[in-house]
Amino acid sequence: MSKIETGRKAPQFTLAGTAGDWSLKTAAGQNVVLYFYPRDNTPGCTREGEGFAAAYPRFRKAQTIVFGISADSLDSHVKWKAKMGFPFELLSDPDQKVCKLYDVIQEKSMYGRKYLGIERSTFLIDAKGTLREAWRKVKVEGHAEAVLAAVAAL
Repeated sequence: MSKIETGRKAPQFTLAGTAGDWSLKTAAGQNVVLYFYPRDNTPGCTREGEGFAAAYPRFRKAQTIVFGISADSLDSHVKWKAKMGFPFELLSDPDQKVCKLYDVIQEKSMYGRKYLGIERSTFLIDAKGTLREAWRKVKVEGHAEAVLAAVAAL
């Protein structure tokens, strides 16, 4: 069972990001999309970031800010954001405290080897700080559009 639930206040946190430290509490009055992804500069994560980047003007028009979160270093985030030209900020969670808070560290398997890693997940938090939607085991194709549709339904 997830440690967080839709309809309840989203867990608060502060992380270092590509534009400095950022706290969820500073987003009061705006909707927030937090998308957790496994690694910078990998094919699936790049496609997911590109999807959010393409939809970003529509998210902003809907008074919604978008943040990508992974356990990669801040230096890695800065380089990847510059390389990709992402219009949104990336937040670094190297000790995975926020990943654990949002219950996205899950058992995964690659080539028969089991390990713990970030499960691609997205959370929509409304302007009052309430978790409105949670997407788990995200498939990249069409995901940003699905999140945008949920924002429009708020």
